[in-house]
Amino acid sequence: MSVAPPEPAEDHPTTEVREAHDAEHHEELAKDPSHEESKLDVGLDESFPTSDPASSTQPGHADPAPSSGYDEEAEKALEREKADSR
Repeated sequence: MSVAPPEPAEDHPTTEVREAHDAEHHEELAKDPSHEESKLDVGLDESFPTSDPASSTQPGHADPAPSSGYDEEAEKALEREKADSR
């Protein structure tokens, strides 16, 4: 009885191993630092082989930004004043 894995078949080649990506050398991340898939790629590569997930996968990252003090009613009033003064 053999416990070794079988040799890969010709029609099912093994997965190709790629180099790990770090933030300084990841092309997509250099083009767009907010690209979620690129951040995840780098985070997973940097944390491998630990079991901790990359920080970009943590809950709460999709929450809206805190208020900047925008007041919708005040903005509408300003727009009405502009329209009335024309």
